[in-house]
Formats: sequence, structure tokens, C-alpha cells
Amino acid sequence: MFGVPVRGLIVIGVLGVAGVLYAANGGSPMDSARADEICKITVTADILNVRSGPGDMQPIVSTMPRDAVTEARPRVENGYRMLGDRRWVSQQFVALTSDSTCK
Repeated sequence: MFGVPVRGLIVIGVLGVAGVLYAANGGSPMDSARADEICKITVTADILNVRSGPGDMQPIVSTMPRDAVTEARPRVENGYRMLGDRRWVSQQFVALTSDSTCK
């Protein structure tokens, strides 16, 4: 196609998209603001239920013992902190670790 190999067009397209995303993010790598943010919690309840969604009626997917430390996400919804995909814990029974920078 126009004397340019298809592989070359793909590389040019990928670099173009990466450039647009970089420019759209103000010249910073994507999620660079979150990369510096540390979010870890310590369990303060005897046994903490980990639920599939942010609410008391959501199914329990696992449990965590007292003093367990795990990474979390800055996202809080309905009094529940997100740990990861389909994993939420009640804010009432966790505390941010001393090295956490999230709120």
C-alpha cells in the first residue's frame, strides 16, 4: 500500500496513538499521579468480610484476619474501600497504614 509495508504502518499507528495519549495527559505518562500514591490498609476487626461489591448485601468472597495488611485502591463508595476487582471491605473495620498516601 503506497510502497510502505503493513508492519511499518502498524508501528506508525501505535506510536501515533501513544503520542496522542501522552499529549492528552499533559505530557505525563498515563496514571503517573497514581503511581506515586501508596494505599495499604490494616484490618482492625477480628475477621473482616471481603465482599464482591460496596454494600452489606453483597456476597462475601473471602475473609481477612485481624492485623492483615493488604494493598487497596483510593476509591471509597458507600463506606466501603475497594481492594481490587470485585473485592471491597468496610471502611469501619480497616485503617490506613502509616506509609499510605491515599485518603
